[in-house]
Amino acid sequence: MNNDRWLLPEGIEELLPPRAAQLESTLRRLLDLFNSWGYELVMPPFIEYLESLLIGTADDLDLHTFKLTDQLTGRLMGVRSDMTPQVARIDAHLLKRDLPTRLCYMGTTLNTVPKTHGGSRSPLQVGAELYGHDGPEADIEVLRLMVTTLQQAGLEKIYLDLGHVGIFRSLAEEAGLSPAFEAQLFDMLQRKSRPEIDALLAGNTLAAPYNRIFAQLVDLHGDISVLDTASELFAAAGEATRVALANLSTIAEAAQGIEGVELHFDLAELRGYHYHTGAVFTAYVAGEGQAIAQGGRYDDIGKVFGRARPATGFSTDLKQILSLVAATTPDVRGIFAPAGGDVVMLSAIAELRASGERVIQALPGQSAGAAEMGCDRELVLQGGSWRTVAVNK
Repeated sequence: MNNDRWLLPEGIEELLPPRAAQLESTLRRLLDLFNSWGYELVMPPFIEYLESLLIGTADDLDLHTFKLTDQLTGRLMGVRSDMTPQVARIDAHLLKRDLPTRLCYMGTTLNTVPKTHGGSRSPLQVGAELYGHDGPEADIEVLRLMVTTLQQAGLEKIYLDLGHVGIFRSLAEEAGLSPAFEAQLFDMLQRKSRPEIDALLAGNTLAAPYNRIFAQLVDLHGDISVLDTASELFAAAGEATRVALANLSTIAEAAQGIEGVELHFDLAELRGYHYHTGAVFTAYVAGEGQAIAQGGRYDDIGKVFGRARPATGFSTDLKQILSLVAATTPDVRGIFAPAGGDVVMLSAIAELRASGERVIQALPGQSAGAAEMGCDRELVLQGGSWRTVAVNK
């Protein structure tokens, strides 16, 4: 006899009362927040054809996507593991607007394996995207909204890592790196392996400034003074590199004014290198080793859908955030009504519910009373009328 039918797959979880209520109330606040910033809600499908779902994304998204065959068409379908490509499709193919477009979304995603050690395979992804503007002002707006989202969800001190993938990309192009050399250097920078980087550069002949720049790139991390150091180091680099650094500096200046945020910079941070095209930002909180929100610029993702548009955005897992916020105990509120089908009583119950009250009607033979059912008032018959009275504690 199978006694494990209650078990859930690893990395798949469920929320019980009152945690589910806390998540739902937080989600409502966040959607109201997005609306107040002008972001319109979209709801992409949970499943769609694979070639559309994985468009313009890195290979790791393919590895995280559950795949199945559509019984109606025989085509391969995928269960979304990231909603960002879907929202880009909506902007490019369905909305087709020429003006800046702000979209927000929320929904469960599904991953074949957790994206972080011990993480969930069914995150509740919440995010916002801004299409149609290629200036740093759009990145600054999205960055501010990401921080406000985390604060609204109950997080306080937030640590922001800022970088710019365009810096390494332009340096690699200016230095004329071969694809194989670039891939090697990319891997070493990700692992911050200074000895390997020095050995790789020693065995290759690069143009004079770039050997020195790549050797020092791994050390360009720390507070905002890193940007001044980088400006001196990149003085001999090409215009594209200097423009990327200036873009990051503009964003950094604005980020310094965000209350409750501590900034950290890493110019060798290449997260999403094959996906992002500009500034990237990642949020952390003390005591949590994994990122709690990520964002950045990913221009032209809609090109394959017929419209190349500048794009920047962020996303977070609301269930992960909730795990970092103290659980709340909801106020005991509600009206307990007696069992029965009295027409006048049922009418009174309907009016109370319509006014926003929570009314629980007893079932025949039920022994639990108002307090046990989470109610602070009762509906009682007094003087021929149904009235609510406080429960005696």
